[in-house]
Amino acid sequence: MKNLFHVTCWAAGLFTVSVALTLVVDLAGTVTLAASEETGKSLEKAFPHSQKCKRCHLRVFEEWEASAQSRSILSSPFRVSLERYRQTSDDEDGTLCFRCHAPSVLEYPDHANVYIKEIASGDPALDGVGCSQCHLISDVDPNQHPPHPVYQLGRVVFGSYEKPVDNLAHQSAPLALYGQSQYCVACHENLPGYEKLPDILGPWQRAEAQQKGQHCQSCHMPEAFGESANGERNRKISNHSFPGRFGKVRADAVKMDVETEVRGKESEVTVTIQSLVPHNLPLPHPGWSRMELDVTILGKNLRKTYSEQRYYERVFGDQHGKATIFDFEAVSVLRDTVLKPEEKRVETFTVPTPQDAPSMDVLVTMTYSPIHGPEDFLKEVEQRAALGRKDRAFKPVRIVQYKENIPLGTE
Repeated sequence: MKNLFHVTCWAAGLFTVSVALTLVVDLAGTVTLAASEETGKSLEKAFPHSQKCKRCHLRVFEEWEASAQSRSILSSPFRVSLERYRQTSDDEDGTLCFRCHAPSVLEYPDHANVYIKEIASGDPALDGVGCSQCHLISDVDPNQHPPHPVYQLGRVVFGSYEKPVDNLAHQSAPLALYGQSQYCVACHENLPGYEKLPDILGPWQRAEAQQKGQHCQSCHMPEAFGESANGERNRKISNHSFPGRFGKVRADAVKMDVETEVRGKESEVTVTIQSLVPHNLPLPHPGWSRMELDVTILGKNLRKTYSEQRYYERVFGDQHGKATIFDFEAVSVLRDTVLKPEEKRVETFTVPTPQDAPSMDVLVTMTYSPIHGPEDFLKEVEQRAALGRKDRAFKPVRIVQYKENIPLGTE
């Protein structure tokens, strides 16, 4: 029986395979044979947990496990936001949120309440966005706005490898869709308030990178070389940690140039920011998503003499015209400073020149800001987070930093 399991699996792992007989493998490794062509499959069988895929795809599983996708229904900001949404809308089941955070509900719309109970348990046994939620998509319907994933539930697992390896766990089929941006926008353009507040990604189709054939996967699933399944020969593979705010890809998101001109008692710091990504930066979802540009001046004995921050964000307004971080409350945009796809922007800061100092240090830093919002919301997020305020939602993430010492010629 051990040899039976030493198979080369390809994409998303040990699925229930509908053939003459159905091979079912539970997490303990127990094998049973069930009748073929099941009707009325349970959600758990239609969308097997990623733990089942781990047996053959350990590398992929470990990358996914460290990603934001694996925490789509686990993060405390999402759980708190979901509760607020359900309390203030007619959508008591939270279906609007689950269509991306747990897209299985697109096929099982009456199971949204199952996810609510799972989330409330604090240790859900169902995936939100796992292997099967992604690798059972057979198409994305571009005629729906926003685009809509089309699932094919059953014996076939889809992916981008042109020559998938035969295996005993599931059938595999290559789809060009899995290497195209259209695949990703099925969720990343499908956000709360889309109908009232479109342009979540910005005009990504017209971006230079997109025109050159560089799709979302080029950055967020960077190419590597290794094994797709355990024991398989090495080949070109895709990383499944989905780097973005976290991960090395953020260092390639922005190019920054700084020039400083001393003008007596005042100096001028000019910061030129070039977005290198083919979508809005940052994406205005969730509503607390923003980047911060900080200019700090240090004078004599490295004492801070000046500091100023500017934010890149989209500030939503609710029905009363008040600012809100909740997309589902938004009916307008009060302020929009996000960097558009591949946009270059020049920021000018007039700063006081440090007095009685031989030089001044100019520090310019761009970071992804930590979560922000009403204090009661932040307290609730803190209480839900296993690490409290040490949770990474509360931590700024540096993108790029510039330092320069400017002589002043004074003592």
